[in-house]
Parts: sequence; C-alpha cells; structure tokens
Amino acid sequence: MTRLLSLQGGMAAGKTTAIRWLAIHEPRVYVLEEDIACPSAEVRRRNLDKHRFEDYTEIQRLFILHEIARWQAAQAFPYSVIDLGAGEIEFYTLHYPASIGQDWPVEAALAPELAALRRCRADRTLFLDASPAVLRARKEADLTRDRSFFEHTLTRLLPAKRRWFAAQPGTEFLTTNTLTAEQLCEAVHHWVERCLAQPK
Repeated sequence: MTRLLSLQGGMAAGKTTAIRWLAIHEPRVYVLEEDIACPSAEVRRRNLDKHRFEDYTEIQRLFILHEIARWQAAQAFPYSVIDLGAGEIEFYTLHYPASIGQDWPVEAALAPELAALRRCRADRTLFLDASPAVLRARKEADLTRDRSFFEHTLTRLLPAKRRWFAAQPGTEFLTTNTLTAEQLCEAVHHWVERCLAQPK
C-alpha cells in the first residue's frame, strides 16, 4: 500500500507548480496531478446543475468515484503525492452548499460514497497557504488557467477549508506569501523528504 501525501491549499497557492516540480525532480514518488476532465465531461453531458440538490449529489458522486479511482491507481507505488485528493472532495462535498446559502442533507444522501472516500484520505497533508492579496496577484499573473470560480472559492470556501484541514490529523501548513516559485518547490520537496524518511 502506498504512503499517500497530499498538497492542499487555495487556488493559485502553488500546488500545480510544486507537484510538477516533484514529477521531474523526485523519482521516489508517483505524482498525481489534479485531473477532473472525466467527471466534468460527464456533468456537462448530463447537463447537471450544482445549484439543485438532486443534481449536486449526482455531481459529487461522480467526483467521489473518480477520486477513489485515483487513490486505487496510487496503490501500485510505495510513495505517492497527489494534488488535492480525497480530503478536497470530502470538504467540497460537505461545504459547498453552505457557501451558496443551502442547507442540504448531503452527508445523509451520500453516506456510502463518503464512507468509501474517507478510506482514501492522505497519510500526510501539506496545506500551502497565502493571503488573499497574494493569491489574487498570482491568479492575475497566470493567464494559462481558467479560474472563473476563484472569488467564490477565496471568499466563501477557503476560510472554512483552512479550519477543516487544520482539524485533520497529519496536516501541516506552509505559508507561501514571500516564497518564489523555486523556494516554494524546495520547501515542498523538503516536506516530502521528511515524510519519506519516517517509517511506514
């Protein structure tokens, strides 16, 4: 079974930069970049609307099953680093409705799927954190990514996400406000090395 490490944080925190660096420079780990193309395509094909409870549960079921498959793929490797991971899907599934003013019984509706997802949680998580001003500046500087959901995530989800991950075992925080991209990658690599050095 793999030792699964997760990179977490808000949009534009540096997760993709760090995980792509690891893919090149750290041969001991299997790297899983964020990849939501398949479930997103199915959502569009079925014309599901995340603002309707029934559709939202179907959408999250698709994303949960996709994340479980990613976890299963990682099991063939002794060490894996994942961009986001099961913790992200669990958090979003449970907290997105409140961010749009809804109080839906999501946990009850998706109880079996959430139970399966929780078995796929990372062993250790590094939460890349930065101030809203820094995240906005990075977002504006990166024209290669579609971040149309950025402001909603930053203002309505990220504060709760910080609190939720801080309460999860095995989570560390790295403040990246003053780090260059190179320094960020080196800091993440140092964390990975520490994790790999610990006995399984």
